[in-house]
Amino acid sequence: MIEPLNDQTQVLEAIKEVLEGKYDDELTGAVFACGELTVTIRKEAIEKVLTFLRDDAACQFKQLIDICGVDYPKRDPRFDVVYHLLSMKHNVRLRVKVAVAEDEPVMTVTGVYAAANWFEREAWDMY
Repeated sequence: MIEPLNDQTQVLEAIKEVLEGKYDDELTGAVFACGELTVTIRKEAIEKVLTFLRDDAACQFKQLIDICGVDYPKRDPRFDVVYHLLSMKHNVRLRVKVAVAEDEPVMTVTGVYAAANWFEREAWDMY
């Protein structure tokens, strides 16, 4: 279990360790940059991992800030779907990314975060 800490970097490090321990097969990357943590997971695991991040007492990412897309035209797979989460309990944000090809759908997460509905439709329309 993660103990509440004052230092946000320590909280994010602990969350990274929890994710690596529990979802090692689904996690394809975890990077710290500018004091922020970005984790990349397999697209098949998005609903499962986001549910864990929301419900686990150690994480408590109860708020979906937004969902956006990133286009890397020269990369395969070409797109990233990016979920920005907030844990008010720990006062930290987390970025979760899923890499997908142009013709690959990503499972909806409206069952995890109802607010995802609008963001998913906007991302679909844009990309």
